[in-house]
Amino acid sequence: MYTASVITVSDRAAGGTYEDQSGPAVVQLLKEHGYEVIDTIIIPDEKNTIKNALIEECNNGVHLIVTTGGTGFSSRDITPEATKEIIDKEAPGIAEYMRQKSMEITPRGMLSRGVAGIRSRSLIINLPGSPKGAVENLSFVLPHLAHGLDMLGGVKE
Repeated sequence: MYTASVITVSDRAAGGTYEDQSGPAVVQLLKEHGYEVIDTIIIPDEKNTIKNALIEECNNGVHLIVTTGGTGFSSRDITPEATKEIIDKEAPGIAEYMRQKSMEITPRGMLSRGVAGIRSRSLIINLPGSPKGAVENLSFVLPHLAHGLDMLGGVKE
């Protein structure tokens, strides 16, 4: 069984003015696919806060860390930049595939700036902030991640 953490990046949700809907939707999808969700976090759109949360989850040995929010064009949308600063290797095919599949549903899928990458033995994937977009994008790649997670965990060479 793989472990997962979900980090919602949203000033409004972190401030209590907006109920996080993306995080719980992503948690449900992960559980439906057999993941043990060991942590859910809501944090503001602050680069150092995002970086510290990602590093902590990686240091805890979580297999899959999923962020939701902060991938758009707003000046406060900095999740991809924070993620890039802490990963060891990018996994561009994951983000490219999510954007490709998303554009089959809506041309606005091209506006997502999410990235995916590896830090130590953890895979980090940035998802859009909307519940619909987050679940759709994760559902595109989730069935195909086991091989990569096994390689990261040393189960497969």
